[in-house]
Amino acid sequence: MKLFSNMKKWFEDQRNLFYCFLFVLIVPNILLCITEQMSVGAKLTNILLPLGCYYTLMTLSRSSAKMVGYLFLFVFLGAFQIVLLYLFGKSVIAVDMFLNLVTTNSAEAFELLDNLIPALVVVFLLYIPIIVWGIISVVHKRTVSEDFLRRQRKKSVLGLFLGVLALLLTVWTDEQYEFKSVFYPVNVCYNAYLAVQREIKTESYDQTSKDFSFHAYSSHAEEEREIYVMVVGETSRALNWKLYGYDRDTNPLLSVTDGLVAFPKVLTESNTTHKSVPMLLSDICAENFDSIYFRKGILTAFKEAGFHTAFFSNQRYNNSFIDFFGKEAENSYFIKEKESCLNPGDEDLLLLLEKELKKKQRKLFVVLHTYGSHFSYKERYPNDFAYFKPDSPLDVSVKYRENLKNAYDNTIRYTDYFLFRLMSLLKQEQAQTAFVYTSDHGEDLYDDDRRLFLHASPVPSAYQIYVPFVVWTSDEYQTAYSDKVQALEANRLKNISSSSSLFHTMLDLAGVETVYRKENCSVASQNFVESPRVYLNDHNEARSLKDMKMDDEDFRLLKKWNIDY
Repeated sequence: MKLFSNMKKWFEDQRNLFYCFLFVLIVPNILLCITEQMSVGAKLTNILLPLGCYYTLMTLSRSSAKMVGYLFLFVFLGAFQIVLLYLFGKSVIAVDMFLNLVTTNSAEAFELLDNLIPALVVVFLLYIPIIVWGIISVVHKRTVSEDFLRRQRKKSVLGLFLGVLALLLTVWTDEQYEFKSVFYPVNVCYNAYLAVQREIKTESYDQTSKDFSFHAYSSHAEEEREIYVMVVGETSRALNWKLYGYDRDTNPLLSVTDGLVAFPKVLTESNTTHKSVPMLLSDICAENFDSIYFRKGILTAFKEAGFHTAFFSNQRYNNSFIDFFGKEAENSYFIKEKESCLNPGDEDLLLLLEKELKKKQRKLFVVLHTYGSHFSYKERYPNDFAYFKPDSPLDVSVKYRENLKNAYDNTIRYTDYFLFRLMSLLKQEQAQTAFVYTSDHGEDLYDDDRRLFLHASPVPSAYQIYVPFVVWTSDEYQTAYSDKVQALEANRLKNISSSSSLFHTMLDLAGVETVYRKENCSVASQNFVESPRVYLNDHNEARSLKDMKMDDEDFRLLKKWNIDY
Protein backbone atom coordinates (compact mmCIF):
# COMPACT_ATOMS: atom_id res chain seq x y z
CA MET A 1 0.00 0.00 0.00
CA LYS A 2 2.86 2.35 0.88
CA LEU A 3 4.53 1.53 -2.46
CA PHE A 4 1.35 2.47 -4.31
CA SER A 5 1.08 5.68 -2.29
CA ASN A 6 4.69 6.61 -3.11
CA MET A 7 4.17 5.90 -6.80
CA LYS A 8 1.03 8.04 -6.79
CA LYS A 9 2.94 10.96 -5.23
CA TRP A 10 5.75 10.53 -7.72
CA PHE A 11 3.40 10.74 -10.68
CA GLU A 12 1.53 13.69 -9.19
CA ASP A 13 4.78 15.63 -8.88
CA GLN A 14 4.95 17.62 -12.13
CA ARG A 15 8.70 18.02 -11.82
CA ASN A 16 9.00 14.33 -12.71
CA LEU A 17 6.80 14.82 -15.76
CA PHE A 18 9.00 17.79 -16.71
CA TYR A 19 12.21 15.70 -16.66
CA CYS A 20 10.67 12.56 -18.18
CA PHE A 21 9.26 14.50 -21.10
CA LEU A 22 12.65 16.10 -21.73
CA PHE A 23 14.19 12.63 -21.86
CA VAL A 24 11.53 11.33 -24.25
CA LEU A 25 12.06 14.29 -26.57
CA ILE A 26 15.82 13.80 -26.76
CA VAL A 27 15.76 10.00 -27.34
CA PRO A 28 15.76 10.26 -31.18
CA ASN A 29 18.80 12.56 -31.01
CA ILE A 30 20.67 10.04 -28.87
CA LEU A 31 19.83 7.20 -31.26
CA LEU A 32 20.91 9.21 -34.31
CA CYS A 33 24.26 9.93 -32.68
CA ILE A 34 24.74 6.16 -32.55
CA THR A 35 23.48 5.31 -36.04
CA GLU A 36 24.76 8.21 -38.16
CA GLN A 37 28.21 9.01 -39.52
CA MET A 38 28.85 12.32 -37.73
CA SER A 39 31.85 14.06 -36.27
CA VAL A 40 32.15 14.33 -32.48
CA GLY A 41 31.22 18.00 -32.70
CA ALA A 42 28.13 17.24 -34.76
CA LYS A 43 27.04 14.63 -32.21
CA LEU A 44 27.49 17.05 -29.31
CA THR A 45 25.53 19.69 -31.22
CA ASN A 46 22.81 17.18 -32.01
CA ILE A 47 22.23 16.56 -28.30
CA LEU A 48 23.14 19.78 -26.46
CA LEU A 49 21.40 22.30 -28.73
CA PRO A 50 18.00 20.58 -29.07
CA LEU A 51 18.08 19.68 -25.38
CA GLY A 52 18.66 23.34 -24.55
CA CYS A 53 15.80 24.36 -26.86
CA TYR A 54 13.37 21.80 -25.42
CA TYR A 55 14.49 22.75 -21.91
CA THR A 56 13.78 26.42 -22.58
CA LEU A 57 10.37 25.71 -24.09
CA MET A 58 9.39 23.57 -21.11
CA THR A 59 10.04 26.53 -18.79
CA LEU A 60 7.47 28.72 -20.56
CA SER A 61 4.54 27.26 -18.67
CA ARG A 62 3.91 26.06 -15.13
CA SER A 63 1.84 23.26 -16.65
CA SER A 64 4.33 20.69 -17.88
CA ALA A 65 1.37 18.66 -19.10
CA LYS A 66 0.26 21.42 -21.45
CA MET A 67 3.78 21.57 -22.88
CA VAL A 68 3.41 17.88 -23.75
CA GLY A 69 0.48 18.91 -25.91
CA TYR A 70 2.17 21.97 -27.39
CA LEU A 71 5.22 19.90 -28.37
CA PHE A 72 3.21 16.93 -29.65
CA LEU A 73 4.59 17.42 -33.17
CA PHE A 74 8.02 16.41 -31.87
CA VAL A 75 6.48 13.40 -30.14
CA PHE A 76 5.00 12.29 -33.48
CA LEU A 77 8.28 12.88 -35.33
CA GLY A 78 10.19 11.01 -32.63
CA ALA A 79 7.91 7.99 -32.95
CA PHE A 80 8.21 8.07 -36.75
CA GLN A 81 12.00 8.37 -36.46
CA ILE A 82 12.31 5.34 -34.17
CA VAL A 83 10.24 3.18 -36.53
CA LEU A 84 12.42 4.33 -39.43
CA LEU A 85 15.60 3.43 -37.55
CA TYR A 86 14.15 0.01 -36.78
CA LEU A 87 13.42 -0.53 -40.48
CA PHE A 88 16.62 0.81 -42.03
CA GLY A 89 19.15 1.09 -39.21
CA LYS A 90 20.06 4.72 -39.93
CA SER A 91 19.08 8.10 -41.40
CA VAL A 92 16.52 10.73 -40.47
CA ILE A 93 12.98 10.87 -41.82
CA ALA A 94 13.47 11.72 -45.48
CA VAL A 95 11.30 13.73 -47.84
CA ASP A 96 10.44 10.47 -49.56
CA MET A 97 9.27 9.01 -46.27
CA PHE A 98 6.70 11.80 -45.89
CA LEU A 99 5.61 11.40 -49.50
CA ASN A 100 5.26 7.66 -49.01
CA LEU A 101 2.61 8.40 -46.39
CA VAL A 102 0.37 9.74 -49.15
CA THR A 103 1.50 7.56 -52.09
CA THR A 104 1.65 4.10 -50.48
CA ASN A 105 -1.69 2.32 -50.65
CA SER A 106 -3.30 1.09 -47.44
CA ALA A 107 -2.96 -2.61 -48.32
CA GLU A 108 0.83 -2.27 -48.64
CA ALA A 109 0.97 -0.28 -45.42
CA PHE A 110 -0.92 -2.89 -43.41
CA GLU A 111 1.20 -5.71 -44.82
CA LEU A 112 4.25 -3.93 -43.44
CA LEU A 113 2.80 -2.61 -40.18
CA ASP A 114 1.83 -6.11 -39.20
CA ASN A 115 5.55 -6.94 -39.15
CA LEU A 116 6.77 -3.88 -37.25
CA ILE A 117 5.53 -5.00 -33.85
CA PRO A 118 8.90 -4.63 -32.02
CA ALA A 119 9.30 -1.02 -33.16
CA LEU A 120 5.67 -0.21 -32.45
CA VAL A 121 5.96 -1.70 -28.96
CA VAL A 122 8.98 0.52 -28.21
CA VAL A 123 7.13 3.57 -29.52
CA PHE A 124 4.05 2.66 -27.49
CA LEU A 125 5.99 2.18 -24.26
CA LEU A 126 8.02 5.35 -24.76
CA TYR A 127 5.36 7.82 -25.87
CA ILE A 128 1.89 6.65 -24.85
CA PRO A 129 2.56 6.74 -21.06
CA ILE A 130 3.88 10.30 -21.24
CA ILE A 131 0.82 11.40 -23.22
CA VAL A 132 -1.59 9.70 -20.80
CA TRP A 133 0.32 11.18 -17.87
CA GLY A 134 0.01 14.61 -19.45
CA ILE A 135 -3.74 14.26 -20.04
CA ILE A 136 -4.34 13.20 -16.42
CA SER A 137 -2.24 16.09 -15.17
CA VAL A 138 -4.21 18.59 -17.26
CA VAL A 139 -7.50 17.21 -15.98
CA HIS A 140 -6.30 17.61 -12.37
CA LYS A 141 -4.71 21.01 -13.14
CA ARG A 142 -1.35 20.03 -11.71
CA THR A 143 1.53 22.49 -12.11
CA VAL A 144 5.10 23.14 -11.03
CA SER A 145 6.12 26.09 -8.86
CA GLU A 146 7.42 29.35 -10.28
CA ASP A 147 10.55 28.87 -8.18
CA PHE A 148 11.19 25.53 -9.88
CA LEU A 149 10.82 27.16 -13.31
CA ARG A 150 13.28 29.94 -12.41
CA ARG A 151 15.93 27.36 -11.51
CA GLN A 152 15.27 25.39 -14.70
CA ARG A 153 15.54 28.50 -16.86
CA LYS A 154 19.09 29.04 -15.63
CA LYS A 155 19.95 25.45 -16.57
CA SER A 156 18.25 25.80 -19.96
CA VAL A 157 20.27 28.95 -20.75
CA LEU A 158 23.45 27.05 -19.94
CA GLY A 159 22.29 24.20 -22.19
CA LEU A 160 21.58 26.62 -25.03
CA PHE A 161 24.97 28.27 -24.61
CA LEU A 162 26.80 24.94 -24.73
CA GLY A 163 24.71 23.86 -27.72
CA VAL A 164 25.43 27.03 -29.70
CA LEU A 165 29.12 26.75 -28.78
CA ALA A 166 29.18 23.15 -30.02
CA LEU A 167 27.46 24.25 -33.24
CA LEU A 168 29.97 27.03 -33.89
CA LEU A 169 32.91 24.71 -33.24
CA THR A 170 31.42 22.07 -35.55
CA VAL A 171 30.84 24.55 -38.39
CA TRP A 172 34.41 25.80 -37.94
CA THR A 173 36.08 22.38 -37.86
CA ASP A 174 33.82 20.26 -40.11
CA GLU A 175 33.65 21.54 -43.70
CA GLN A 176 31.04 18.93 -44.68
CA TYR A 177 28.64 19.82 -41.86
CA GLU A 178 25.26 21.00 -43.18
CA PHE A 179 22.89 22.18 -40.43
CA LYS A 180 19.61 21.60 -42.29
CA SER A 181 20.63 18.07 -43.25
CA VAL A 182 22.31 16.83 -40.06
CA PHE A 183 20.68 18.62 -37.12
CA TYR A 184 17.61 16.81 -35.75
CA PRO A 185 14.74 17.85 -35.71
CA VAL A 186 15.49 20.80 -38.03
CA ASN A 187 16.42 18.37 -40.82
CA VAL A 188 13.14 16.48 -40.44
CA CYS A 189 11.08 19.70 -40.38
CA TYR A 190 12.92 20.90 -43.50
CA ASN A 191 12.21 17.59 -45.20
CA ALA A 192 8.53 17.88 -44.27
CA TYR A 193 8.51 21.37 -45.83
CA LEU A 194 10.05 20.01 -49.04
CA ALA A 195 7.48 17.20 -49.11
CA VAL A 196 4.64 19.74 -48.91
CA GLN A 197 6.23 21.83 -51.67
CA ARG A 198 6.52 18.78 -53.92
CA GLU A 199 2.96 17.75 -53.21
CA ILE A 200 1.74 21.22 -54.19
CA LYS A 201 3.71 21.04 -57.45
CA THR A 202 2.33 17.57 -58.11
CA GLU A 203 -1.24 18.80 -57.68
CA SER A 204 -0.54 21.46 -60.34
CA TYR A 205 0.95 18.98 -62.81
CA ASP A 206 -1.99 19.07 -65.22
CA GLN A 207 -1.48 22.78 -65.73
CA THR A 208 2.32 22.89 -65.79
CA SER A 209 2.62 20.05 -68.36
CA LYS A 210 -0.43 20.65 -70.57
CA ASP A 211 1.50 22.32 -73.42
CA PHE A 212 4.37 19.83 -73.51
CA SER A 213 5.01 17.86 -76.70
CA PHE A 214 7.76 15.49 -77.80
CA HIS A 215 7.08 16.35 -81.48
CA ALA A 216 7.68 12.65 -82.06
CA TYR A 217 7.29 10.70 -85.30
CA SER A 218 8.05 7.20 -86.52
CA SER A 219 11.00 6.47 -88.78
CA HIS A 220 9.79 2.93 -89.54
CA ALA A 221 7.68 2.07 -92.57
CA GLU A 222 3.99 2.77 -92.00
CA GLU A 223 2.87 -0.61 -93.37
CA GLU A 224 5.01 -2.59 -90.90
CA ARG A 225 3.11 -4.18 -88.02
CA GLU A 226 5.00 -3.43 -84.83
CA ILE A 227 4.32 -4.29 -81.18
CA TYR A 228 6.50 -3.07 -78.33
CA VAL A 229 5.99 -3.82 -74.65
CA MET A 230 7.68 -2.17 -71.70
CA VAL A 231 7.50 -4.18 -68.49
CA VAL A 232 8.18 -2.29 -65.26
CA GLY A 233 8.85 -4.73 -62.45
CA GLU A 234 8.66 -4.12 -58.73
CA THR A 235 11.38 -4.80 -56.14
CA SER A 236 13.26 -7.38 -58.21
CA ARG A 237 17.00 -7.42 -57.64
CA ALA A 238 19.39 -8.84 -60.21
CA LEU A 239 21.35 -10.77 -57.59
CA ASN A 240 18.54 -13.36 -57.34
CA TRP A 241 18.25 -13.96 -61.08
CA LYS A 242 19.82 -17.16 -62.47
CA LEU A 243 20.53 -15.16 -65.64
CA TYR A 244 23.10 -13.19 -63.63
CA GLY A 245 24.82 -16.15 -62.01
CA TYR A 246 22.55 -16.85 -59.01
CA ASP A 247 23.04 -20.38 -57.71
CA ARG A 248 19.30 -21.12 -57.63
CA ASP A 249 17.18 -21.92 -60.67
CA THR A 250 15.00 -18.81 -60.59
CA ASN A 251 14.95 -18.39 -64.40
CA PRO A 252 14.22 -21.87 -65.79
CA LEU A 253 12.40 -20.46 -68.85
CA LEU A 254 14.30 -17.30 -69.70
CA SER A 255 17.61 -19.14 -69.36
CA VAL A 256 16.75 -21.16 -72.49
CA THR A 257 15.01 -18.37 -74.43
CA ASP A 258 16.36 -17.27 -77.80
CA GLY A 259 16.47 -13.61 -78.69
CA LEU A 260 16.98 -12.48 -75.09
CA VAL A 261 19.80 -10.16 -74.05
CA ALA A 262 20.40 -9.77 -70.29
CA PHE A 263 22.47 -6.82 -69.08
CA PRO A 264 24.42 -7.69 -65.89
CA LYS A 265 25.71 -4.24 -64.85
CA VAL A 266 22.58 -2.17 -64.36
CA LEU A 267 21.83 0.12 -61.43
CA THR A 268 18.76 2.24 -60.76
CA GLU A 269 19.04 5.87 -59.73
CA SER A 270 16.45 5.59 -56.95
CA ASN A 271 15.32 2.94 -54.49
CA THR A 272 11.81 4.40 -54.15
CA THR A 273 8.93 3.47 -56.46
CA HIS A 274 7.43 6.95 -56.69
CA LYS A 275 10.71 8.25 -58.16
CA SER A 276 12.19 5.27 -59.99
CA VAL A 277 9.07 4.33 -61.99
CA PRO A 278 8.44 7.87 -63.33
CA MET A 279 12.08 7.95 -64.45
CA LEU A 280 11.50 4.69 -66.33
CA LEU A 281 8.29 6.05 -67.89
CA SER A 282 9.82 9.30 -69.14
CA ASP A 283 13.05 10.96 -70.23
CA ILE A 284 13.49 12.27 -66.67
CA CYS A 285 16.55 11.02 -64.77
CA ALA A 286 18.50 12.01 -61.67
CA GLU A 287 20.28 14.79 -63.55
CA ASN A 288 17.06 16.63 -64.46
CA PHE A 289 14.45 15.19 -62.11
CA ASP A 290 12.78 18.49 -61.14
CA SER A 291 11.73 19.03 -64.75
CA ILE A 292 9.22 16.22 -64.21
CA TYR A 293 6.56 18.81 -63.33
CA PHE A 294 6.68 20.15 -66.90
CA ARG A 295 7.10 16.95 -68.96
CA LYS A 296 4.94 14.10 -70.16
CA GLY A 297 5.86 10.44 -70.39
CA ILE A 298 6.80 7.79 -72.90
CA LEU A 299 3.19 6.93 -73.76
CA THR A 300 2.70 10.42 -75.15
CA ALA A 301 5.83 10.07 -77.29
CA PHE A 302 4.52 6.82 -78.80
CA LYS A 303 1.06 8.32 -79.33
CA GLU A 304 2.54 11.25 -81.20
CA ALA A 305 4.45 8.77 -83.37
CA GLY A 306 1.22 7.07 -84.44
CA PHE A 307 1.11 4.12 -82.01
CA HIS A 308 -1.99 2.91 -80.25
CA THR A 309 -1.06 2.93 -76.55
CA ALA A 310 -2.13 1.01 -73.46
CA PHE A 311 -1.07 1.03 -69.82
CA PHE A 312 -2.01 -1.90 -67.60
CA SER A 313 -1.06 -1.88 -63.92
CA ASN A 314 -1.30 -4.30 -61.04
CA GLN A 315 -1.02 -1.38 -58.62
CA ARG A 316 -3.46 1.06 -57.09
CA TYR A 317 -3.89 4.74 -57.80
CA ASN A 318 -1.77 6.91 -55.53
CA ASN A 319 -1.99 10.33 -57.20
CA SER A 320 1.64 10.17 -58.28
CA PHE A 321 3.45 10.58 -61.58
CA ILE A 322 3.02 6.87 -62.18
CA ASP A 323 -0.72 7.50 -62.45
CA PHE A 324 -0.27 10.66 -64.52
CA PHE A 325 2.05 9.03 -67.03
CA GLY A 326 -0.04 5.84 -67.15
CA LYS A 327 -3.26 7.70 -67.89
CA GLU A 328 -1.68 9.29 -70.97
CA ALA A 329 -2.43 5.99 -72.72
CA GLU A 330 -5.54 5.64 -74.84
CA ASN A 331 -6.40 2.58 -72.78
CA SER A 332 -5.30 2.56 -69.13
CA TYR A 333 -6.45 0.00 -66.59
CA PHE A 334 -5.45 -0.45 -62.94
CA ILE A 335 -6.44 -3.97 -61.98
CA LYS A 336 -6.55 -3.45 -58.23
CA GLU A 337 -8.90 -0.49 -58.66
CA LYS A 338 -11.30 -2.34 -60.97
CA GLU A 339 -11.28 -6.05 -60.15
CA SER A 340 -13.15 -7.71 -57.28
CA CYS A 341 -10.12 -9.90 -56.46
CA LEU A 342 -8.16 -8.31 -53.61
CA ASN A 343 -4.82 -9.73 -54.69
CA PRO A 344 -4.72 -10.31 -58.46
CA GLY A 345 -1.56 -11.86 -59.86
CA ASP A 346 0.64 -10.20 -62.45
CA GLU A 347 -0.53 -12.85 -64.92
CA ASP A 348 -3.87 -11.03 -65.09
CA LEU A 349 -2.05 -8.23 -66.95
CA LEU A 350 -1.44 -10.66 -69.81
CA LEU A 351 -5.19 -11.22 -70.17
CA LEU A 352 -5.55 -7.50 -70.79
CA LEU A 353 -2.65 -7.60 -73.25
CA GLU A 354 -4.31 -10.48 -75.14
CA LYS A 355 -7.46 -8.39 -75.58
CA GLU A 356 -5.35 -5.54 -76.90
CA LEU A 357 -3.52 -7.82 -79.33
CA LYS A 358 -6.83 -9.10 -80.74
CA LYS A 359 -7.60 -5.59 -81.96
CA LYS A 360 -4.80 -6.09 -84.52
CA GLN A 361 -3.52 -2.53 -84.32
CA ARG A 362 -0.86 -1.80 -86.94
CA LYS A 363 1.33 -0.02 -84.37
CA LEU A 364 0.97 -0.93 -80.69
CA PHE A 365 2.87 0.11 -77.56
CA VAL A 366 1.94 -1.33 -74.15
CA VAL A 367 3.31 -0.69 -70.68
CA LEU A 368 2.79 -3.41 -68.04
CA HIS A 369 3.41 -2.33 -64.46
CA THR A 370 3.64 -5.44 -62.30
CA TYR A 371 3.55 -6.01 -58.55
CA GLY A 372 6.54 -8.31 -58.94
CA SER A 373 8.47 -9.06 -55.78
CA HIS A 374 7.00 -6.50 -53.41
CA PHE A 375 6.63 -7.58 -49.79
CA SER A 376 4.70 -9.61 -48.65
CA TYR A 377 6.39 -11.99 -51.05
CA LYS A 378 4.16 -15.02 -50.57
CA GLU A 379 1.19 -12.96 -51.76
CA ARG A 380 2.85 -12.33 -55.14
CA TYR A 381 2.69 -15.80 -56.67
CA PRO A 382 0.17 -18.67 -56.93
CA ASN A 383 0.63 -21.69 -54.69
CA ASP A 384 1.81 -23.68 -57.73
CA PHE A 385 4.91 -21.48 -57.83
CA ALA A 386 6.01 -22.29 -54.27
CA TYR A 387 9.12 -24.01 -55.62
CA PHE A 388 11.49 -23.04 -52.81
CA LYS A 389 10.26 -24.07 -49.37
CA PRO A 390 9.54 -23.32 -46.60
CA ASP A 391 8.15 -19.99 -47.77
CA SER A 392 6.29 -19.10 -44.58
CA PRO A 393 5.99 -17.60 -42.01
CA LEU A 394 7.33 -14.28 -43.32
CA ASP A 395 7.70 -12.17 -40.22
CA VAL A 396 10.19 -9.33 -40.50
CA SER A 397 12.94 -10.96 -38.48
CA VAL A 398 16.40 -12.23 -39.29
CA LYS A 399 15.47 -15.64 -37.87
CA TYR A 400 13.04 -16.05 -40.79
CA ARG A 401 15.62 -15.08 -43.40
CA GLU A 402 15.55 -18.45 -45.18
CA ASN A 403 11.75 -18.35 -45.41
CA LEU A 404 11.88 -14.80 -46.73
CA LYS A 405 14.56 -15.73 -49.26
CA ASN A 406 12.58 -18.76 -50.45
CA ALA A 407 9.41 -16.73 -50.91
CA TYR A 408 11.33 -13.94 -52.63
CA ASP A 409 12.99 -16.39 -55.03
CA ASN A 410 9.55 -17.82 -55.81
CA THR A 411 8.48 -14.34 -56.92
CA ILE A 412 11.43 -14.27 -59.31
CA ARG A 413 10.41 -17.64 -60.78
CA TYR A 414 6.90 -16.26 -61.23
CA THR A 415 8.33 -13.21 -63.02
CA ASP A 416 10.32 -15.61 -65.20
CA TYR A 417 7.08 -17.39 -66.12
CA PHE A 418 5.31 -14.08 -66.68
CA LEU A 419 7.96 -12.82 -69.11
CA PHE A 420 8.09 -16.18 -70.92
CA ARG A 421 4.32 -16.07 -71.43
CA LEU A 422 4.59 -12.49 -72.65
CA MET A 423 7.20 -13.57 -75.17
CA SER A 424 4.97 -16.44 -76.31
CA LEU A 425 2.04 -14.09 -76.88
CA LEU A 426 4.18 -11.73 -78.92
CA LYS A 427 5.61 -14.57 -81.00
CA GLN A 428 2.10 -15.58 -82.06
CA GLU A 429 1.54 -12.16 -83.63
CA GLN A 430 4.17 -12.76 -86.33
CA ALA A 431 5.09 -9.08 -86.23
CA GLN A 432 8.16 -7.04 -85.52
CA THR A 433 8.00 -7.18 -81.73
CA ALA A 434 10.20 -6.56 -78.73
CA PHE A 435 9.88 -6.15 -75.00
CA VAL A 436 12.14 -4.61 -72.40
CA TYR A 437 11.95 -5.54 -68.73
CA THR A 438 13.54 -3.90 -65.74
CA SER A 439 12.65 -3.39 -62.11
CA ASP A 440 12.17 -0.10 -60.31
CA HIS A 441 14.65 -1.09 -57.57
CA GLY A 442 15.94 -4.06 -55.60
CA GLU A 443 15.55 -5.20 -52.00
CA ASP A 444 17.48 -6.00 -48.83
CA LEU A 445 16.92 -9.49 -47.46
CA TYR A 446 19.01 -9.60 -44.27
CA ASP A 447 21.97 -10.29 -46.53
CA ASP A 448 24.80 -9.50 -44.14
CA ASP A 449 25.66 -8.42 -40.61
CA ARG A 450 23.90 -5.08 -41.12
CA ARG A 451 20.57 -6.95 -41.07
CA LEU A 452 18.91 -4.63 -43.59
CA PHE A 453 15.47 -5.44 -44.94
CA LEU A 454 13.12 -4.03 -47.62
CA HIS A 455 13.94 -0.93 -49.69
CA ALA A 456 13.40 2.87 -49.82
CA SER A 457 15.94 3.53 -47.07
CA PRO A 458 17.26 7.13 -47.17
CA VAL A 459 20.75 5.74 -47.81
CA PRO A 460 20.54 2.91 -50.36
CA SER A 461 22.38 -0.37 -50.17
CA ALA A 462 23.94 -2.13 -53.15
CA TYR A 463 21.19 -4.74 -52.99
CA GLN A 464 18.53 -2.05 -53.42
CA ILE A 465 19.98 -0.49 -56.58
CA TYR A 466 21.20 -3.56 -58.50
CA VAL A 467 18.39 -4.43 -60.93
CA PRO A 468 17.75 -6.81 -63.86
CA PHE A 469 17.46 -5.39 -67.36
CA VAL A 470 16.53 -7.69 -70.26
CA VAL A 471 15.56 -7.09 -73.89
CA TRP A 472 13.82 -9.65 -76.08
CA THR A 473 13.31 -9.31 -79.85
CA SER A 474 11.30 -11.50 -82.22
CA ASP A 475 12.76 -13.23 -85.28
CA GLU A 476 10.92 -10.73 -87.48
CA TYR A 477 12.45 -7.81 -85.60
CA GLN A 478 15.94 -9.32 -85.73
CA THR A 479 15.65 -9.70 -89.50
CA ALA A 480 14.40 -6.15 -90.05
CA TYR A 481 16.72 -4.40 -87.59
CA SER A 482 19.80 -6.52 -87.22
CA ASP A 483 21.86 -3.42 -86.40
CA LYS A 484 19.80 -2.89 -83.23
CA VAL A 485 20.29 -6.50 -82.17
CA GLN A 486 24.02 -6.22 -82.77
CA ALA A 487 24.12 -3.04 -80.66
CA LEU A 488 22.30 -4.79 -77.82
CA GLU A 489 24.92 -7.53 -77.81
CA ALA A 490 27.77 -5.03 -78.10
CA ASN A 491 26.52 -3.03 -75.10
CA ARG A 492 25.59 -6.01 -72.94
CA LEU A 493 28.56 -5.84 -70.58
CA LYS A 494 28.64 -2.07 -70.24
CA ASN A 495 27.71 -0.14 -67.11
CA ILE A 496 24.13 1.05 -67.52
CA SER A 497 21.60 3.12 -65.58
CA SER A 498 18.08 1.79 -66.05
CA SER A 499 16.66 5.17 -65.03
CA SER A 500 18.42 7.09 -67.80
CA SER A 501 18.46 4.34 -70.47
CA LEU A 502 15.03 2.66 -70.64
CA PHE A 503 13.12 5.56 -72.23
CA HIS A 504 15.75 6.09 -74.92
CA THR A 505 16.19 2.36 -75.56
CA MET A 506 12.45 1.83 -75.96
CA LEU A 507 12.10 4.69 -78.44
CA ASP A 508 15.20 3.57 -80.32
CA LEU A 509 13.92 0.00 -80.72
CA ALA A 510 10.60 1.30 -82.04
CA GLY A 511 12.10 3.90 -84.34
CA VAL A 512 10.39 6.79 -82.56
CA GLU A 513 12.24 9.99 -83.36
CA THR A 514 12.21 13.06 -81.11
CA VAL A 515 14.70 15.70 -80.00
CA TYR A 516 14.30 14.27 -76.49
CA ARG A 517 15.71 10.88 -77.50
CA LYS A 518 19.44 10.53 -76.82
CA GLU A 519 21.35 8.01 -78.90
CA ASN A 520 24.14 7.82 -76.33
CA CYS A 521 21.63 6.65 -73.68
CA SER A 522 20.10 3.80 -75.72
CA VAL A 523 21.59 0.33 -75.28
CA ALA A 524 20.12 -0.49 -78.72
CA SER A 525 22.45 2.07 -80.30
CA GLN A 526 26.03 1.70 -81.47
CA ASN A 527 26.52 5.21 -80.07
CA PHE A 528 25.74 4.23 -76.47
CA VAL A 529 28.17 5.79 -73.99
CA GLU A 530 28.72 4.75 -70.38
CA SER A 531 28.10 7.61 -67.94
CA PRO A 532 29.30 8.16 -64.38
CA ARG A 533 27.02 6.59 -61.79
CA VAL A 534 24.66 9.00 -60.06
CA TYR A 535 21.87 8.58 -57.55
CA LEU A 536 18.84 10.80 -56.93
CA ASN A 537 19.08 11.83 -53.30
CA ASP A 538 16.24 12.82 -51.01
CA HIS A 539 16.49 16.49 -52.04
CA ASN A 540 16.25 15.56 -55.75
CA GLU A 541 19.93 16.16 -56.39
CA ALA A 542 22.06 13.88 -58.55
CA ARG A 543 24.91 12.66 -56.37
CA SER A 544 27.66 10.12 -56.80
CA LEU A 545 27.27 6.89 -54.83
CA LYS A 546 30.22 7.97 -52.68
CA ASP A 547 28.38 11.17 -51.74
CA MET A 548 25.38 9.09 -50.64
CA LYS A 549 27.47 7.74 -47.73
CA MET A 550 26.84 4.14 -48.66
CA ASP A 551 28.69 1.64 -46.49
CA ASP A 552 32.07 0.20 -47.45
CA GLU A 553 30.35 -3.17 -47.72
CA ASP A 554 28.17 -1.82 -50.56
CA PHE A 555 31.19 -0.72 -52.58
CA ARG A 556 32.83 -4.08 -51.95
CA LEU A 557 29.73 -5.76 -53.38
CA LEU A 558 29.63 -3.54 -56.46
CA LYS A 559 33.26 -4.37 -57.09
CA LYS A 560 32.49 -8.07 -56.67
CA TRP A 561 29.71 -7.76 -59.26
CA ASN A 562 32.16 -5.98 -61.64
CA ILE A 563 30.06 -2.83 -61.59
CA ASP A 564 31.85 0.51 -61.88
CA TYR A 565 30.75 3.26 -59.51
